[in-house]
Amino acid sequence: MDDVLLAVNGTLMRGLELNPNLIEVGATFVREDATAPCYRIWSIADRHPAMMRVPEGGASVALEIWSVPPAGLATVLLREPAGLSIGKVMLAEGTEVLGVLGEPILCEGRHEITRHGGWRAYTATLGR
Repeated sequence: MDDVLLAVNGTLMRGLELNPNLIEVGATFVREDATAPCYRIWSIADRHPAMMRVPEGGASVALEIWSVPPAGLATVLLREPAGLSIGKVMLAEGTEVLGVLGEPILCEGRHEITRHGGWRAYTATLGR
């Protein structure tokens, strides 16, 4: 079976805390990309983001595309923080790939960071 393309928008990205989870299952970086302008993103206690597709008020979110062996996809998901899951993400050019999304309840009462355009841009404002 062919590898699966996976869009990641937070700590799974290159050089960040959970990126080794992708590397350990044999995933390879494909490219930087962005979502279609129909997503919002929240900071979950400044530890990781949660992104959701919304019917209005969304924006484009920066992300990375990784090629992941199918057998490793479950391993990556099981190591994700609670409240994150795998779903379909629409990319800027209109195609869909699997990606990491947040459950609505995870985002309730959290700090919305959509205006920053992505996790890296947001964490840069924190002085990390």
